[in-house]
Amino acid sequence: MNPQGPLSQLRDIHLPATGGLWPPAPGWWVLSLVLLATLAAMAWWFQRRRRRNRWLKTARRQLAALEQTARPEPDWFTALNTLLKVAARQRYPEQHPEAMSGEDWVTFLLATSPRDRIASRPLVEALVESTWRPSASAQPAQAVAFARLWLGGQKC
Repeated sequence: MNPQGPLSQLRDIHLPATGGLWPPAPGWWVLSLVLLATLAAMAWWFQRRRRRNRWLKTARRQLAALEQTARPEPDWFTALNTLLKVAARQRYPEQHPEAMSGEDWVTFLLATSPRDRIASRPLVEALVESTWRPSASAQPAQAVAFARLWLGGQKC
Protein backbone atom coordinates (compact mmCIF):
# COMPACT_ATOMS: atom_id res chain seq x y z
CA MET A 1 0.00 0.00 0.00
CA ASN A 2 0.94 3.48 -0.64
CA PRO A 3 1.45 5.51 2.48
CA GLN A 4 0.18 8.73 0.82
CA GLY A 5 -3.47 7.78 0.89
CA PRO A 6 -6.11 6.18 -1.24
CA LEU A 7 -6.94 9.36 -3.19
CA SER A 8 -3.53 9.49 -4.79
CA GLN A 9 -4.16 6.14 -6.40
CA LEU A 10 -7.18 7.44 -8.43
CA ARG A 11 -6.74 8.26 -12.11
CA ASP A 12 -7.64 11.64 -13.62
CA ILE A 13 -11.08 12.00 -15.19
CA HIS A 14 -10.95 11.62 -18.97
CA LEU A 15 -13.80 13.23 -20.92
CA PRO A 16 -14.71 11.98 -24.38
CA ALA A 17 -13.81 14.16 -27.34
CA THR A 18 -16.52 16.60 -28.47
CA GLY A 19 -18.37 15.96 -31.69
CA GLY A 20 -17.30 19.27 -33.23
CA LEU A 21 -19.46 21.88 -34.91
CA TRP A 22 -20.39 19.88 -37.97
CA PRO A 23 -22.74 18.13 -38.43
CA PRO A 24 -25.10 19.89 -36.01
CA ALA A 25 -27.33 17.98 -33.69
CA PRO A 26 -30.89 17.22 -34.88
CA GLY A 27 -32.31 19.88 -32.58
CA TRP A 28 -30.35 22.59 -34.40
CA TRP A 29 -31.73 21.38 -37.73
CA VAL A 30 -35.28 21.57 -36.39
CA LEU A 31 -34.63 25.02 -34.93
CA SER A 32 -33.22 26.31 -38.21
CA LEU A 33 -36.20 24.94 -40.16
CA VAL A 34 -38.66 26.56 -37.75
CA LEU A 35 -36.76 29.85 -38.00
CA LEU A 36 -36.74 29.74 -41.81
CA ALA A 37 -40.46 28.93 -41.91
CA THR A 38 -41.19 31.82 -39.55
CA LEU A 39 -39.14 34.27 -41.63
CA ALA A 40 -40.84 33.10 -44.83
CA ALA A 41 -44.28 33.51 -43.25
CA MET A 42 -43.43 37.02 -42.03
CA ALA A 43 -42.10 38.03 -45.46
CA TRP A 44 -45.25 36.69 -47.12
CA TRP A 45 -47.49 38.52 -44.63
CA PHE A 46 -45.67 41.86 -45.05
CA GLN A 47 -45.72 41.55 -48.85
CA ARG A 48 -49.41 40.69 -48.85
CA ARG A 49 -50.22 43.62 -46.58
CA ARG A 50 -48.15 45.97 -48.70
CA ARG A 51 -49.92 44.81 -51.86
CA ARG A 52 -53.34 45.15 -50.22
CA ASN A 53 -52.61 48.76 -49.15
CA ARG A 54 -50.99 49.92 -52.41
CA TRP A 55 -54.24 51.62 -53.44
CA LEU A 56 -54.10 53.71 -50.27
CA LYS A 57 -50.67 55.08 -51.12
CA THR A 58 -51.88 55.96 -54.62
CA ALA A 59 -55.00 57.65 -53.23
CA ARG A 60 -52.93 59.75 -50.82
CA ARG A 61 -50.65 60.81 -53.67
CA GLN A 62 -53.67 61.81 -55.78
CA LEU A 63 -55.15 63.68 -52.83
CA ALA A 64 -51.91 65.67 -52.46
CA ALA A 65 -52.09 66.55 -56.17
CA LEU A 66 -55.73 67.64 -55.76
CA GLU A 67 -54.79 69.72 -52.74
CA GLN A 68 -52.28 71.64 -54.88
CA THR A 69 -55.05 72.61 -57.32
CA ALA A 70 -57.74 73.24 -54.69
CA ARG A 71 -60.45 75.68 -55.77
CA PRO A 72 -64.11 76.07 -54.75
CA GLU A 73 -65.55 74.87 -58.06
CA PRO A 74 -67.88 71.92 -58.74
CA ASP A 75 -65.41 70.13 -61.02
CA TRP A 76 -62.76 70.11 -58.27
CA PHE A 77 -65.24 68.65 -55.77
CA THR A 78 -66.29 66.09 -58.41
CA ALA A 79 -62.65 65.02 -58.75
CA LEU A 80 -62.36 64.72 -54.96
CA ASN A 81 -65.56 62.66 -54.72
CA THR A 82 -64.34 60.45 -57.57
CA LEU A 83 -61.07 59.89 -55.71
CA LEU A 84 -62.98 58.94 -52.57
CA LYS A 85 -65.26 56.60 -54.52
CA VAL A 86 -62.34 54.84 -56.19
CA ALA A 87 -60.67 54.40 -52.80
CA ALA A 88 -63.94 53.20 -51.26
CA ARG A 89 -64.36 50.70 -54.10
CA GLN A 90 -60.93 49.27 -53.32
CA ARG A 91 -61.58 49.05 -49.59
CA TYR A 92 -65.28 48.07 -49.55
CA PRO A 93 -66.00 46.27 -52.86
CA GLU A 94 -68.93 44.31 -51.43
CA GLN A 95 -70.89 47.50 -50.62
CA HIS A 96 -70.60 48.98 -54.15
CA PRO A 97 -69.82 52.56 -53.06
CA GLU A 98 -69.24 53.70 -56.65
CA ALA A 99 -73.00 53.48 -57.23
CA MET A 100 -73.89 55.58 -54.18
CA SER A 101 -74.89 59.21 -54.35
CA GLY A 102 -76.52 61.84 -52.20
CA GLU A 103 -77.57 60.78 -48.72
CA ASP A 104 -76.37 57.18 -49.21
CA TRP A 105 -72.86 58.40 -50.05
CA VAL A 106 -72.82 60.79 -47.07
CA THR A 107 -73.97 58.02 -44.71
CA PHE A 108 -71.38 55.63 -46.14
CA LEU A 109 -68.53 58.15 -45.70
CA LEU A 110 -69.55 58.87 -42.11
CA ALA A 111 -70.04 55.19 -41.27
CA THR A 112 -66.62 54.20 -42.63
CA SER A 113 -64.66 57.14 -41.24
CA PRO A 114 -62.29 56.37 -38.34
CA ARG A 115 -64.05 55.84 -35.03
CA ASP A 116 -61.43 57.65 -32.97
CA ARG A 117 -62.08 60.96 -34.76
CA ILE A 118 -65.33 62.77 -35.31
CA ALA A 119 -66.34 63.53 -38.90
CA SER A 120 -68.69 66.45 -39.28
CA ARG A 121 -71.95 65.57 -41.04
CA PRO A 122 -72.54 69.12 -42.37
CA LEU A 123 -69.04 69.15 -43.85
CA VAL A 124 -69.55 65.80 -45.61
CA GLU A 125 -72.96 66.90 -46.88
CA ALA A 126 -71.46 70.13 -48.23
CA LEU A 127 -68.66 68.14 -49.85
CA VAL A 128 -71.13 65.89 -51.67
CA GLU A 129 -73.50 68.74 -52.60
CA SER A 130 -70.67 70.89 -53.97
CA THR A 131 -70.28 68.52 -56.91
CA TRP A 132 -73.54 69.67 -58.50
CA ARG A 133 -74.13 73.15 -57.07
CA PRO A 134 -72.90 76.09 -59.16
CA SER A 135 -71.32 77.70 -56.10
CA ALA A 136 -69.60 75.36 -53.70
CA SER A 137 -70.85 75.36 -50.12
CA ALA A 138 -67.77 73.58 -48.76
CA GLN A 139 -64.27 74.93 -48.33
CA PRO A 140 -61.62 72.97 -50.27
CA ALA A 141 -59.24 72.94 -47.28
CA GLN A 142 -61.89 71.37 -45.05
CA ALA A 143 -62.83 68.87 -47.77
CA VAL A 144 -59.18 67.84 -48.16
CA ALA A 145 -58.86 67.53 -44.38
CA PHE A 146 -61.88 65.22 -44.29
CA ALA A 147 -60.58 63.17 -47.22
CA ARG A 148 -57.21 62.81 -45.47
CA LEU A 149 -59.00 61.78 -42.25
CA TRP A 150 -61.14 59.27 -44.12
CA LEU A 151 -58.19 57.78 -46.02
CA GLY A 152 -56.20 57.59 -42.78
CA GLY A 153 -58.66 55.10 -41.32
CA GLN A 154 -58.89 52.76 -44.30
CA LYS A 155 -55.97 50.36 -43.94
CA CYS A 156 -56.71 46.75 -44.72
